[in-house]
Amino acid sequence: MAQKRFLMISAHPDDGDIRSGGTAIKMAAAGHLVKFVSVCNGDCGHFDMTHEALAARRYGEAQAAKEVAGLVEYQVLKYHDCEAQATLELRKELIRIIRRFQPDVVISHRLCDYHADHRNVAQAVLDSAYLVMVPMFCDDTPCPPKNPVFAYNYDTFKDPHPIRADAVVPIDDVIEQKMKMLSCHTSQFFEWLAYERGVGKMDADKMTWEEKHAWLMKNWGQRSINSANAGREQLIKVFGEAGKTITHAEIYEYSPYGAKVTPEEFQALFTC
Repeated sequence: MAQKRFLMISAHPDDGDIRSGGTAIKMAAAGHLVKFVSVCNGDCGHFDMTHEALAARRYGEAQAAKEVAGLVEYQVLKYHDCEAQATLELRKELIRIIRRFQPDVVISHRLCDYHADHRNVAQAVLDSAYLVMVPMFCDDTPCPPKNPVFAYNYDTFKDPHPIRADAVVPIDDVIEQKMKMLSCHTSQFFEWLAYERGVGKMDADKMTWEEKHAWLMKNWGQRSINSANAGREQLIKVFGEAGKTITHAEIYEYSPYGAKVTPEEFQALFTC
């Protein structure tokens, strides 16, 4: 099988891990190249740290997650949390990143996401899709040989429509590794998000892996269960009877903004 390249562009460090971590782990293990980009530096995702210290900490957490997943790079851009905008500056930066990495697939948020940063990053990615192949725009960075396919990752929003499961990736076999990837983001899953859920700051250093695993599965494992259920029809279509018993999956919706592919070709991009 030819080597494929996956570029996952998210708003914050840990967004890609939550939404596409299992896919990244499987693709990297199969010999494909996977790169994560976080547009924001994560400097607002806490309650008792300075912005500068938090941004540095979250960069380190992202690099630890990179090693767990086998990513080729986890790039964190300079934009502050809660301030991402679909600017010309960001559009040019994303176009240069896409051109240099030459991905087969670019994955990001949908435009209907709840978080302003997510929506603006989604818009910036879509604004880049056609322009990636316009050679006189950002002409300091050559166009890639072909335009990538663009895709959206799973969310639960219904307006304007529930996400379609145009491609599915079963992750039962790597769910433990995905939880280890999430656990790298201590500032988020055991501190900020625990605080947000009313639990308060958890001391991850005093927790066993079993305790961490139970907390992560309880609060974020359900996401991939819901994703599998949303993609059940496609799972059965692709994997037959086995598709009925898959518990955890990550699903993707095809975007028409990039390269045009058939439904079968789109699913094949996500098949190891």
